[in-house]
Amino acid sequence: MSQAKPERPSGTRHWVLQDAKARFSELVRRVHSDGPQHVTVHGRDEVVVITLEDFRRLNGERTGRDLIDALQASPWRDIELDVTRSPMPVRDVEL
Repeated sequence: MSQAKPERPSGTRHWVLQDAKARFSELVRRVHSDGPQHVTVHGRDEVVVITLEDFRRLNGERTGRDLIDALQASPWRDIELDVTRSPMPVRDVEL
């Protein structure tokens, strides 16, 4: 005799891996309607499914623009550095 699994209450944001695989379309719909969805493996949260828009916002573009903006906003932006280098020994190389 097999037991029926209880239905997930509406709005629940945690999924057992088996259920997430079997009901992936619903999982994706819930991500869009209810926000991030947690998937558990052996009772532990392992992954969170989020929208592509949220992923891009969190991941950010790696252009270096933030670093450039920060350096340009620095109050020491116009300071000139006089960098001197010590002579480095050069070894002989036979070609």
